[in-house]
Amino acid sequence: MTASVSKTEFRNAMARVCAPVNVITTNGPAGRGGFTATAMCSVTDEPPTLLVCMNSRSSQTGLFVENRQFCVNVLTQEHRDLAGLFAGQQSDMEARYAAADWTNLPSGNQALADAIVSFDCRLIEARLVGTHNIFIGEVIDIRCRRDGHALLYFDRNYVHVPTQTGSYGG
Repeated sequence: MTASVSKTEFRNAMARVCAPVNVITTNGPAGRGGFTATAMCSVTDEPPTLLVCMNSRSSQTGLFVENRQFCVNVLTQEHRDLAGLFAGQQSDMEARYAAADWTNLPSGNQALADAIVSFDCRLIEARLVGTHNIFIGEVIDIRCRRDGHALLYFDRNYVHVPTQTGSYGG
């Protein structure tokens, strides 16, 4: 089968998909790192597992693989500037971390103190697909808060959605 969709066409279509903004952190023998990602989703709940994608050109790839762990921090609208720093506006990792408050987790990872939710993960698989690494992590701990407005990325811009009350389906 021959691909009929161009890279530009695909990227423009994906820009129309709304996604949560996350800061993915790691800390361990290889050092501390972190990046902003919208490519994050659950994989299964038996065991609780999620995935994140990181550009394979990132100099941090080896750091995440060697540490064998990461933490997914789901951001609020108050974290817009932090998202930019971890997306590369700030190259110094210590300066990135200095811009927010962090909680040390038993794993050694650091969770954003006021994230909507933080998923502490043990890396169980790293796979290169095209231009990105897919990191699959087993969730070993979760920290949640009940308030806050989610920071989302849609049409190449940050947007937010207020926390909803009630439930749809379930």
